[in-house]
Amino acid sequence: MKNGVRFNPSRRGFLKLAFLGAIGLQFAQACKKKMNRIFLRLTGTDHILGHRLRFPDFPKSTKVIEIPILILGGGVSGLSAAYRLQQKGMNDFLLLDMESEVGGNARHGENDYSRYPLGAHYLPIPNASNRELLQFLEESKIIVGWTNEGVPLFDEEQLSFAPHERLFIHNIWQEGIVPSYGLTPQETAEIERFMVKMSQFKHLKGADGKYVFDIPMRNASQSDDLKRLDVLTMRSWMESEGYKTEPVFSYVNYCCRDDYGTGIAATSAFAAIHYFASRKHDWSAYQDLVLTWQEGNGRLVSHLKKYADGRVLNQHLAYQIHVGQDAVEVSVFDDKKKLSKTIKAQKVINCCPQFVNQYLLPNRTALTKKFHYAPWIVATIVLHRFPFTDGATLSWENIIYNGKGLGYVYDQHQSLNQLQSPFVITYYHSLGDGDLNGNRKQLYQWTDQQWKEFIMEDLEKAHYGIENEVISIEVFRHGHGMISPVSGFLSDEARRELAKPIADKVYFAHSDLSGISIFEEAFYQGITVADQVFADLGQKEA
Repeated sequence: MKNGVRFNPSRRGFLKLAFLGAIGLQFAQACKKKMNRIFLRLTGTDHILGHRLRFPDFPKSTKVIEIPILILGGGVSGLSAAYRLQQKGMNDFLLLDMESEVGGNARHGENDYSRYPLGAHYLPIPNASNRELLQFLEESKIIVGWTNEGVPLFDEEQLSFAPHERLFIHNIWQEGIVPSYGLTPQETAEIERFMVKMSQFKHLKGADGKYVFDIPMRNASQSDDLKRLDVLTMRSWMESEGYKTEPVFSYVNYCCRDDYGTGIAATSAFAAIHYFASRKHDWSAYQDLVLTWQEGNGRLVSHLKKYADGRVLNQHLAYQIHVGQDAVEVSVFDDKKKLSKTIKAQKVINCCPQFVNQYLLPNRTALTKKFHYAPWIVATIVLHRFPFTDGATLSWENIIYNGKGLGYVYDQHQSLNQLQSPFVITYYHSLGDGDLNGNRKQLYQWTDQQWKEFIMEDLEKAHYGIENEVISIEVFRHGHGMISPVSGFLSDEARRELAKPIADKVYFAHSDLSGISIFEEAFYQGITVADQVFADLGQKEA
Protein backbone atom coordinates (compact mmCIF):
# COMPACT_ATOMS: atom_id res chain seq x y z
CA MET A 1 0.00 0.00 0.00
CA LYS A 2 1.17 3.55 -0.84
CA ASN A 3 -1.08 6.56 -0.24
CA GLY A 4 -4.04 4.17 -0.03
CA VAL A 5 -3.67 2.86 -3.63
CA ARG A 6 -2.86 -0.84 -4.18
CA PHE A 7 -0.46 -1.57 -7.05
CA ASN A 8 -2.04 -3.98 -9.59
CA PRO A 9 0.53 -5.79 -11.75
CA SER A 10 -2.11 -7.16 -14.16
CA ARG A 11 -2.41 -6.06 -17.82
CA ARG A 12 -5.71 -4.37 -17.00
CA GLY A 13 -4.05 -2.52 -14.14
CA PHE A 14 -1.15 -1.54 -16.34
CA LEU A 15 -3.49 -0.14 -19.02
CA LYS A 16 -5.45 1.72 -16.38
CA LEU A 17 -2.30 3.34 -14.98
CA ALA A 18 -1.11 4.18 -18.47
CA PHE A 19 -4.43 5.85 -19.24
CA LEU A 20 -4.34 7.86 -16.02
CA GLY A 21 -0.74 8.79 -16.73
CA ALA A 22 -1.68 10.10 -20.18
CA ILE A 23 -4.45 12.21 -18.68
CA GLY A 24 -2.04 13.49 -16.04
CA LEU A 25 0.50 14.38 -18.73
CA GLN A 26 -2.13 16.28 -20.71
CA PHE A 27 -3.19 18.09 -17.54
CA ALA A 28 0.42 19.01 -16.71
CA GLN A 29 0.96 20.26 -20.26
CA ALA A 30 -2.25 22.29 -20.07
CA CYS A 31 -1.08 23.79 -16.78
CA LYS A 32 2.28 24.59 -18.33
CA LYS A 33 0.56 26.33 -21.25
CA LYS A 34 -1.62 28.19 -18.75
CA MET A 35 1.45 29.29 -16.81
CA ASN A 36 3.26 30.33 -19.99
CA ARG A 37 0.41 32.52 -21.21
CA ILE A 38 0.45 34.61 -18.01
CA PHE A 39 3.00 37.39 -18.25
CA LEU A 40 5.03 37.33 -15.03
CA ARG A 41 7.60 39.91 -14.03
CA LEU A 42 9.64 40.67 -10.91
CA THR A 43 10.62 44.30 -10.41
CA GLY A 44 11.47 46.47 -7.43
CA THR A 45 13.80 49.00 -5.93
CA ASP A 46 17.38 49.07 -7.23
CA HIS A 47 18.78 46.93 -4.43
CA ILE A 48 21.80 45.91 -6.50
CA LEU A 49 23.00 49.50 -6.77
CA GLY A 50 22.12 50.17 -3.13
CA HIS A 51 24.02 47.11 -1.93
CA ARG A 52 27.22 48.50 -3.43
CA LEU A 53 27.41 50.66 -0.30
CA ARG A 54 28.44 47.55 1.64
CA PHE A 55 31.56 47.06 -0.47
CA PRO A 56 32.35 50.49 -1.94
CA ASP A 57 34.57 50.21 -4.98
CA PHE A 58 33.51 53.36 -6.76
CA PRO A 59 35.78 55.15 -9.24
CA LYS A 60 37.62 58.33 -8.26
CA SER A 61 35.73 61.59 -8.60
CA THR A 62 36.19 63.40 -11.92
CA LYS A 63 33.82 66.32 -11.38
CA VAL A 64 33.03 68.86 -8.66
CA ILE A 65 29.64 70.57 -8.27
CA GLU A 66 29.03 73.38 -5.78
CA ILE A 67 25.54 74.12 -4.49
CA PRO A 68 24.15 75.88 -1.38
CA ILE A 69 21.75 73.07 -0.43
CA LEU A 70 21.88 69.39 -1.34
CA ILE A 71 18.92 67.08 -0.64
CA LEU A 72 19.74 63.37 -0.45
CA GLY A 73 16.78 61.12 -1.20
CA GLY A 74 13.74 61.67 -3.39
CA GLY A 75 11.08 60.08 -1.22
CA VAL A 76 8.26 62.08 0.31
CA SER A 77 10.56 63.68 2.93
CA GLY A 78 13.06 64.87 0.32
CA LEU A 79 10.36 66.16 -2.02
CA SER A 80 8.61 67.90 0.89
CA ALA A 81 11.87 69.62 1.80
CA ALA A 82 12.16 70.85 -1.81
CA TYR A 83 8.54 72.02 -1.69
CA ARG A 84 9.17 73.98 1.51
CA LEU A 85 12.38 75.60 0.20
CA GLN A 86 10.54 76.73 -2.93
CA GLN A 87 7.74 78.13 -0.77
CA LYS A 88 10.32 80.29 0.97
CA GLY A 89 11.86 81.46 -2.29
CA MET A 90 14.98 79.27 -2.01
CA ASN A 91 15.48 77.38 -5.29
CA ASP A 92 19.26 76.99 -5.44
CA PHE A 93 19.41 73.31 -4.47
CA LEU A 94 19.91 69.86 -5.96
CA LEU A 95 18.07 66.67 -5.08
CA LEU A 96 19.74 63.27 -5.54
CA ASP A 97 17.87 59.97 -5.83
CA MET A 98 19.18 56.47 -6.40
CA GLU A 99 16.15 55.34 -8.41
CA SER A 100 15.15 56.29 -11.95
CA GLU A 101 12.03 58.00 -10.58
CA VAL A 102 11.50 59.96 -7.38
CA GLY A 103 8.77 59.05 -4.92
CA GLY A 104 10.22 56.36 -2.70
CA ASN A 105 7.50 54.10 -1.31
CA ALA A 106 4.86 56.32 -2.94
CA ARG A 107 5.87 55.68 -6.56
CA HIS A 108 3.44 54.34 -9.12
CA GLY A 109 3.32 52.51 -12.45
CA GLU A 110 1.04 52.53 -15.46
CA ASN A 111 -0.12 49.97 -18.03
CA ASP A 112 -2.51 50.09 -20.99
CA TYR A 113 -5.55 50.00 -18.71
CA SER A 114 -4.79 51.93 -15.54
CA ARG A 115 -2.28 53.65 -13.35
CA TYR A 116 -1.49 51.71 -10.18
CA PRO A 117 0.42 52.18 -6.90
CA LEU A 118 3.76 50.51 -6.22
CA GLY A 119 3.46 51.22 -2.50
CA ALA A 120 1.42 53.65 -0.43
CA HIS A 121 -2.04 54.06 -1.91
CA TYR A 122 -4.13 56.51 0.15
CA LEU A 123 -4.10 59.49 2.49
CA PRO A 124 -6.59 59.66 5.37
CA ILE A 125 -8.36 62.98 5.87
CA PRO A 126 -5.81 65.04 7.85
CA ASN A 127 -6.39 66.28 11.38
CA ALA A 128 -7.51 69.91 11.57
CA SER A 129 -4.23 70.76 13.30
CA ASN A 130 -2.24 69.73 10.19
CA ARG A 131 -2.36 73.22 8.71
CA GLU A 132 0.74 72.86 6.53
CA LEU A 133 -0.54 69.65 4.99
CA LEU A 134 -3.98 71.14 4.41
CA GLN A 135 -2.32 74.09 2.69
CA PHE A 136 -0.40 71.71 0.40
CA LEU A 137 -3.62 69.86 -0.46
CA GLU A 138 -5.27 73.18 -1.29
CA GLU A 139 -2.36 74.23 -3.51
CA SER A 140 -2.67 70.84 -5.26
CA LYS A 141 -6.42 71.37 -5.94
CA ILE A 142 -7.32 68.42 -3.74
CA ILE A 143 -9.06 70.88 -1.42
CA VAL A 144 -11.18 73.14 -3.61
CA GLY A 145 -12.58 75.50 -0.99
CA TRP A 146 -13.69 76.03 2.61
CA THR A 147 -17.04 76.44 4.29
CA ASN A 148 -17.84 79.44 6.49
CA GLU A 149 -17.24 77.15 9.46
CA GLY A 150 -13.70 76.38 8.30
CA VAL A 151 -14.39 72.88 7.00
CA PRO A 152 -12.34 71.96 3.91
CA LEU A 153 -14.19 71.02 0.74
CA PHE A 154 -12.38 68.14 -0.94
CA ASP A 155 -12.64 67.43 -4.65
CA GLU A 156 -15.21 64.62 -4.67
CA GLU A 157 -13.43 62.76 -7.47
CA GLN A 158 -10.38 62.40 -5.23
CA LEU A 159 -12.33 61.01 -2.28
CA SER A 160 -12.73 57.24 -2.16
CA PHE A 161 -15.79 56.13 -4.12
CA ALA A 162 -18.39 53.89 -2.49
CA PRO A 163 -18.37 51.04 -1.69
CA HIS A 164 -15.17 51.72 0.23
CA GLU A 165 -14.11 48.43 1.79
CA ARG A 166 -15.23 44.90 2.43
CA LEU A 167 -14.07 41.73 4.18
CA PHE A 168 -14.36 38.14 2.95
CA ILE A 169 -15.23 36.13 6.07
CA HIS A 170 -16.96 32.76 6.45
CA ASN A 171 -17.39 32.58 2.65
CA ILE A 172 -19.31 35.86 2.53
CA TRP A 173 -18.30 39.41 1.61
CA GLN A 174 -19.37 41.74 4.42
CA GLU A 175 -19.30 45.54 4.25
CA GLY A 176 -16.44 47.09 6.22
CA ILE A 177 -13.24 45.37 7.36
CA VAL A 178 -14.03 45.05 11.07
CA PRO A 179 -15.23 41.42 11.47
CA SER A 180 -18.97 41.26 12.08
CA TYR A 181 -20.46 38.41 10.04
CA GLY A 182 -20.83 35.04 11.75
CA LEU A 183 -19.43 36.16 15.11
CA THR A 184 -20.64 34.90 18.47
CA PRO A 185 -22.08 37.40 20.97
CA GLN A 186 -18.84 37.16 22.99
CA GLU A 187 -16.71 37.90 19.92
CA THR A 188 -18.89 40.86 18.95
CA ALA A 189 -18.76 42.21 22.50
CA GLU A 190 -14.95 42.06 22.58
CA ILE A 191 -14.62 43.97 19.32
CA GLU A 192 -17.06 46.59 20.60
CA ARG A 193 -15.11 46.87 23.86
CA PHE A 194 -11.87 47.29 21.93
CA MET A 195 -13.35 50.10 19.82
CA VAL A 196 -14.58 51.92 22.92
CA LYS A 197 -11.11 51.64 24.45
CA MET A 198 -9.49 53.05 21.29
CA SER A 199 -11.95 55.96 21.32
CA GLN A 200 -10.89 56.73 24.89
CA PHE A 201 -7.24 56.73 23.79
CA LYS A 202 -8.16 59.05 20.90
CA HIS A 203 -9.31 61.73 23.35
CA LEU A 204 -6.59 61.13 25.95
CA LYS A 205 -4.43 64.16 26.76
CA GLY A 206 -1.24 64.52 28.76
CA ALA A 207 -0.50 66.97 31.56
CA ASP A 208 0.65 69.51 28.96
CA GLY A 209 -2.82 69.55 27.40
CA LYS A 210 -1.76 67.87 24.17
CA TYR A 211 -3.11 64.64 22.75
CA VAL A 212 -1.09 61.57 23.73
CA PHE A 213 -1.69 60.13 20.25
CA ASP A 214 -1.40 62.63 17.41
CA ILE A 215 -0.13 63.13 13.85
CA PRO A 216 2.57 64.19 13.31
CA MET A 217 4.06 62.68 16.44
CA ARG A 218 5.95 65.93 17.11
CA ASN A 219 2.54 67.47 18.02
CA ALA A 220 1.81 64.82 20.64
CA SER A 221 2.07 65.24 24.40
CA GLN A 222 5.57 64.94 25.80
CA SER A 223 4.35 64.45 29.36
CA ASP A 224 2.83 60.99 29.00
CA ASP A 225 4.86 57.93 29.91
CA LEU A 226 5.42 56.62 26.38
CA LYS A 227 7.65 53.80 27.57
CA ARG A 228 4.87 52.20 29.59
CA LEU A 229 3.03 51.18 26.44
CA ASP A 230 5.97 51.06 24.05
CA VAL A 231 7.88 48.34 25.90
CA LEU A 232 4.88 46.02 25.50
CA THR A 233 3.91 44.25 22.31
CA MET A 234 0.33 44.78 21.22
CA ARG A 235 -0.44 41.12 21.84
CA SER A 236 0.81 41.27 25.43
CA TRP A 237 -1.16 44.48 26.04
CA MET A 238 -4.36 42.95 24.65
CA GLU A 239 -3.90 39.85 26.79
CA SER A 240 -3.33 42.01 29.87
CA GLU A 241 -6.60 43.79 29.07
CA GLY A 242 -8.46 40.49 29.04
CA TYR A 243 -9.11 40.05 25.33
CA LYS A 244 -9.50 36.37 24.47
CA THR A 245 -11.47 35.87 21.23
CA GLU A 246 -9.86 35.24 17.85
CA PRO A 247 -11.63 37.90 15.70
CA VAL A 248 -10.39 40.88 17.74
CA PHE A 249 -6.82 39.56 17.65
CA SER A 250 -7.10 38.85 13.92
CA TYR A 251 -8.41 42.35 13.16
CA VAL A 252 -5.77 44.19 15.19
CA ASN A 253 -3.05 41.94 13.77
CA TYR A 254 -4.17 42.87 10.25
CA CYS A 255 -4.11 46.60 11.08
CA CYS A 256 -0.58 46.37 12.48
CA ARG A 257 0.70 44.44 9.48
CA ASP A 258 -1.01 46.88 7.12
CA ASP A 259 0.51 50.02 8.64
CA TYR A 260 3.78 48.71 10.08
CA GLY A 261 4.62 45.49 8.28
CA THR A 262 4.73 43.50 11.53
CA GLY A 263 1.89 41.89 13.45
CA ILE A 264 0.80 42.17 17.06
CA ALA A 265 3.46 39.74 18.30
CA ALA A 266 6.20 42.27 17.46
CA THR A 267 4.55 45.70 17.13
CA SER A 268 4.77 48.15 20.02
CA ALA A 269 1.48 48.55 21.87
CA PHE A 270 1.90 52.34 21.67
CA ALA A 271 2.33 52.17 17.88
CA ALA A 272 -0.66 49.86 17.48
CA ILE A 273 -2.90 52.10 19.57
CA HIS A 274 -1.56 55.10 17.63
CA TYR A 275 -3.03 53.49 14.48
CA PHE A 276 -6.53 53.74 15.99
CA ALA A 277 -6.24 56.84 18.18
CA SER A 278 -4.09 59.40 16.32
CA ARG A 279 -6.58 60.43 13.62
CA LYS A 280 -9.13 62.75 15.20
CA HIS A 281 -11.78 62.79 12.44
CA ASP A 282 -12.41 66.47 13.09
CA TRP A 283 -14.91 66.77 10.23
CA SER A 284 -17.82 64.33 10.54
CA ALA A 285 -18.74 64.64 6.85
CA TYR A 286 -15.54 62.77 5.96
CA GLN A 287 -15.67 60.22 8.79
CA ASP A 288 -15.44 57.10 6.60
CA LEU A 289 -13.54 58.54 3.63
CA VAL A 290 -9.94 58.69 2.51
CA LEU A 291 -8.19 60.43 -0.37
CA THR A 292 -7.12 57.98 -3.06
CA TRP A 293 -6.29 57.78 -6.72
CA GLN A 294 -5.64 55.09 -9.34
CA GLU A 295 -1.91 55.60 -8.83
CA GLY A 296 -2.25 55.80 -5.04
CA ASN A 297 0.08 58.28 -3.37
CA GLY A 298 1.88 58.63 -6.68
CA ARG A 299 -0.62 61.48 -7.20
CA LEU A 300 0.77 63.30 -4.17
CA VAL A 301 4.30 62.70 -5.45
CA SER A 302 3.35 64.23 -8.81
CA HIS A 303 2.32 67.41 -6.99
CA LEU A 304 5.42 67.52 -4.80
CA LYS A 305 7.98 66.79 -7.49
CA LYS A 306 6.98 69.91 -9.45
CA TYR A 307 8.88 71.88 -6.83
CA ALA A 308 12.08 70.02 -7.70
CA ASP A 309 11.76 70.16 -11.50
CA GLY A 310 15.11 70.67 -13.17
CA ARG A 311 16.98 70.07 -9.91
CA VAL A 312 16.85 66.27 -9.65
CA LEU A 313 19.73 63.92 -10.40
CA ASN A 314 18.25 60.43 -10.74
CA GLN A 315 20.26 57.21 -10.57
CA HIS A 316 22.82 58.99 -8.39
CA LEU A 317 24.01 57.16 -5.29
CA ALA A 318 25.65 59.10 -2.47
CA TYR A 319 28.28 56.84 -0.92
CA GLN A 320 30.25 59.07 1.48
CA ILE A 321 29.67 62.30 3.41
CA HIS A 322 32.59 64.31 4.74
CA VAL A 323 31.78 67.28 6.98
CA GLY A 324 34.44 69.97 6.61
CA GLN A 325 34.83 73.35 8.28
CA ASP A 326 33.47 75.33 5.35
CA ALA A 327 31.34 72.83 3.45
CA VAL A 328 30.05 69.30 3.26
CA GLU A 329 31.59 67.13 0.55
CA VAL A 330 29.36 64.33 -0.70
CA SER A 331 30.84 61.61 -2.92
CA VAL A 332 28.29 60.50 -5.50
CA PHE A 333 28.20 57.70 -8.08
CA ASP A 334 26.38 58.42 -11.36
CA ASP A 335 25.06 55.00 -12.32
CA LYS A 336 24.09 56.10 -15.84
CA LYS A 337 27.55 57.37 -16.77
CA LYS A 338 29.44 55.04 -14.39
CA LEU A 339 31.49 57.86 -12.89
CA SER A 340 31.87 59.57 -9.53
CA LYS A 341 31.31 63.21 -8.65
CA THR A 342 31.93 65.38 -5.61
CA ILE A 343 29.16 67.74 -4.57
CA LYS A 344 30.13 70.53 -2.18
CA ALA A 345 27.22 72.04 -0.26
CA GLN A 346 26.82 74.52 2.57
CA LYS A 347 23.92 72.49 3.94
CA VAL A 348 22.84 68.89 3.34
CA ILE A 349 19.29 67.71 4.01
CA ASN A 350 19.73 63.98 4.38
CA CYS A 351 16.43 62.21 3.66
CA CYS A 352 17.91 58.73 3.36
CA PRO A 353 16.72 55.92 5.67
CA GLN A 354 19.08 54.99 8.47
CA PHE A 355 20.09 51.65 6.96
CA VAL A 356 21.66 53.75 4.18
CA ASN A 357 23.10 56.47 6.42
CA GLN A 358 25.14 53.95 8.39
CA TYR A 359 27.34 53.61 5.30
CA LEU A 360 27.53 57.33 4.52
CA LEU A 361 28.62 58.61 7.92
CA PRO A 362 30.81 57.14 10.69
CA ASN A 363 29.68 55.87 14.10
CA ARG A 364 26.03 55.22 13.24
CA THR A 365 25.91 51.44 12.81
CA ALA A 366 25.20 50.49 16.43
CA LEU A 367 22.16 52.78 16.69
CA THR A 368 20.96 51.83 13.22
CA LYS A 369 20.68 48.18 14.30
CA LYS A 370 17.72 49.23 16.43
CA PHE A 371 15.77 50.16 13.28
CA HIS A 372 13.70 47.36 11.76
CA TYR A 373 12.34 47.57 8.21
CA ALA A 374 9.70 45.17 6.92
CA PRO A 375 10.07 43.81 3.36
CA TRP A 376 6.99 43.92 1.14
CA ILE A 377 5.66 42.79 -2.20
CA VAL A 378 3.13 44.83 -4.17
CA ALA A 379 1.67 42.83 -7.05
CA THR A 380 -0.23 44.46 -9.90
CA ILE A 381 -2.60 41.93 -11.49
CA VAL A 382 -4.47 42.43 -14.78
CA LEU A 383 -7.61 40.30 -15.22
CA HIS A 384 -9.89 39.54 -18.18
CA ARG A 385 -12.79 39.62 -15.77
CA PHE A 386 -13.28 39.35 -12.06
CA PRO A 387 -14.86 36.15 -10.70
CA PHE A 388 -17.29 37.15 -7.97
CA THR A 389 -18.14 34.53 -5.40
CA ASP A 390 -21.57 35.82 -4.41
CA GLY A 391 -22.45 38.71 -6.67
CA ALA A 392 -21.09 41.26 -4.20
CA THR A 393 -19.98 44.61 -5.58
CA LEU A 394 -16.25 45.10 -5.88
CA SER A 395 -15.00 47.67 -3.37
CA TRP A 396 -11.96 49.93 -3.40
CA GLU A 397 -10.29 47.90 -0.63
CA ASN A 398 -10.90 44.15 -0.42
CA ILE A 399 -9.59 42.09 2.51
CA ILE A 400 -9.56 38.33 3.07
CA TYR A 401 -10.06 37.36 6.70
CA ASN A 402 -6.91 35.66 8.01
CA GLY A 403 -5.44 35.79 4.52
CA LYS A 404 -1.73 35.34 3.91
CA GLY A 405 -1.53 38.77 2.30
CA LEU A 406 -3.19 42.05 3.16
CA GLY A 407 -5.83 41.97 0.44
CA TYR A 408 -5.97 44.17 -2.62
CA VAL A 409 -7.20 47.51 -3.88
CA TYR A 410 -9.19 47.84 -7.09
CA ASP A 411 -7.15 50.44 -8.97
CA GLN A 412 -9.89 51.45 -11.41
CA HIS A 413 -12.38 52.05 -8.60
CA GLN A 414 -11.64 55.78 -8.87
CA SER A 415 -12.33 55.71 -12.62
CA LEU A 416 -15.63 56.41 -14.36
CA ASN A 417 -14.91 53.31 -16.47
CA GLN A 418 -14.51 51.14 -13.40
CA LEU A 419 -16.58 48.23 -14.72
CA GLN A 420 -14.77 47.97 -18.05
CA SER A 421 -12.53 44.95 -18.75
CA PRO A 422 -9.62 44.34 -18.29
CA PHE A 423 -9.54 44.90 -14.55
CA VAL A 424 -6.44 45.99 -12.61
CA ILE A 425 -5.94 45.21 -8.93
CA THR A 426 -2.97 45.69 -6.61
CA TYR A 427 -2.26 43.00 -4.03
CA TYR A 428 -0.23 43.71 -0.86
CA HIS A 429 1.78 41.37 1.33
CA SER A 430 4.13 42.16 4.21
CA LEU A 431 6.83 39.63 5.01
CA GLY A 432 7.47 41.07 8.47
CA ASP A 433 6.93 38.11 10.80
CA GLY A 434 9.81 38.78 13.20
CA ASP A 435 12.72 37.28 11.25
CA LEU A 436 13.14 40.28 8.97
CA ASN A 437 16.53 39.23 7.58
CA GLY A 438 15.13 35.83 6.67
CA ASN A 439 12.06 37.48 5.19
CA ARG A 440 14.27 39.74 3.07
CA LYS A 441 16.20 36.75 1.70
CA GLN A 442 12.91 35.09 0.76
CA LEU A 443 11.80 38.27 -0.97
CA TYR A 444 14.70 38.12 -3.42
CA GLN A 445 15.23 34.35 -3.61
CA TRP A 446 11.71 33.41 -4.60
CA THR A 447 11.07 33.17 -8.33
CA ASP A 448 8.23 34.89 -10.16
CA GLN A 449 6.47 31.52 -10.35
CA GLN A 450 6.68 31.03 -6.58
CA TRP A 451 5.21 34.46 -5.97
CA LYS A 452 2.47 33.80 -8.51
CA GLU A 453 1.48 30.60 -6.75
CA PHE A 454 1.51 32.33 -3.36
CA ILE A 455 -0.72 35.18 -4.56
CA MET A 456 -3.14 32.98 -6.49
CA GLU A 457 -3.57 30.59 -3.57
CA ASP A 458 -4.46 33.51 -1.33
CA LEU A 459 -6.90 35.14 -3.76
CA GLU A 460 -8.55 31.82 -4.65
CA LYS A 461 -10.05 31.77 -1.14
CA ALA A 462 -12.40 34.56 -2.14
CA HIS A 463 -12.37 34.30 -5.94
CA TYR A 464 -12.43 30.71 -7.11
CA GLY A 465 -11.00 30.38 -10.62
CA ILE A 466 -9.24 33.74 -10.60
CA GLU A 467 -6.08 32.28 -12.12
CA ASN A 468 -8.00 31.49 -15.30
CA GLU A 469 -8.67 35.21 -15.72
CA VAL A 470 -5.12 36.49 -15.17
CA ILE A 471 -3.43 38.31 -18.06
CA SER A 472 -0.33 39.52 -16.23
CA ILE A 473 1.27 39.79 -12.79
CA GLU A 474 4.00 42.27 -11.92
CA VAL A 475 5.54 41.74 -8.48
CA PHE A 476 7.30 44.83 -7.14
CA ARG A 477 9.67 44.07 -4.27
CA HIS A 478 10.50 46.48 -1.44
CA GLY A 479 13.48 45.10 0.47
CA HIS A 480 13.15 47.71 3.23
CA GLY A 481 9.56 48.71 2.67
CA MET A 482 8.81 50.64 5.85
CA ILE A 483 10.03 51.24 9.37
CA SER A 484 8.45 48.79 11.81
CA PRO A 485 7.93 50.19 15.33
CA VAL A 486 8.65 47.00 17.24
CA SER A 487 8.27 47.07 21.01
CA GLY A 488 10.74 49.40 22.69
CA PHE A 489 11.72 51.31 19.55
CA LEU A 490 9.67 54.49 19.94
CA SER A 491 10.92 55.11 23.50
CA ASP A 492 14.54 54.31 22.63
CA GLU A 493 17.02 57.17 22.29
CA ALA A 494 18.29 55.89 18.92
CA ARG A 495 15.78 57.92 16.88
CA ARG A 496 16.56 61.16 18.69
CA GLU A 497 20.32 60.62 18.51
CA LEU A 498 20.31 59.92 14.78
CA ALA A 499 18.04 62.91 14.11
CA LYS A 500 20.50 65.43 15.58
CA PRO A 501 22.18 67.71 13.00
CA ILE A 502 25.93 67.37 12.48
CA ALA A 503 27.87 70.62 12.94
CA ASP A 504 24.84 72.64 11.75
CA LYS A 505 25.63 71.37 8.25
CA VAL A 506 23.97 67.96 7.85
CA TYR A 507 20.31 67.68 8.82
CA PHE A 508 18.20 64.53 8.88
CA ALA A 509 14.63 63.95 7.74
CA HIS A 510 12.95 60.58 7.15
CA SER A 511 9.79 58.89 8.41
CA ASP A 512 11.91 56.24 10.15
CA LEU A 513 13.02 58.98 12.54
CA SER A 514 9.35 59.40 13.49
CA GLY A 515 9.12 55.65 13.88
CA ILE A 516 5.92 55.45 11.84
CA SER A 517 5.92 55.20 8.06
CA ILE A 518 2.98 57.28 6.88
CA PHE A 519 2.76 60.16 4.41
CA GLU A 520 2.09 62.78 7.07
CA GLU A 521 5.20 61.91 9.08
CA ALA A 522 7.43 61.99 5.98
CA PHE A 523 5.87 65.30 4.89
CA TYR A 524 6.42 66.99 8.25
CA GLN A 525 9.94 65.59 8.55
CA GLY A 526 10.81 67.27 5.23
CA ILE A 527 9.24 70.67 5.84
CA THR A 528 10.51 70.90 9.44
CA VAL A 529 14.12 70.36 8.43
CA ALA A 530 13.77 72.71 5.46
CA ASP A 531 12.56 75.41 7.87
CA GLN A 532 15.57 74.78 10.09
CA VAL A 533 18.04 74.95 7.21
CA PHE A 534 16.45 78.12 5.88
CA ALA A 535 16.69 79.77 9.30
CA ASP A 536 20.29 78.66 9.83
CA LEU A 537 21.26 80.17 6.49
CA GLY A 538 19.87 83.48 7.72
CA GLN A 539 17.59 83.81 4.72
CA LYS A 540 14.51 85.99 4.46
CA GLU A 541 11.36 84.62 2.88
CA ALA A 542 10.55 85.80 -0.62
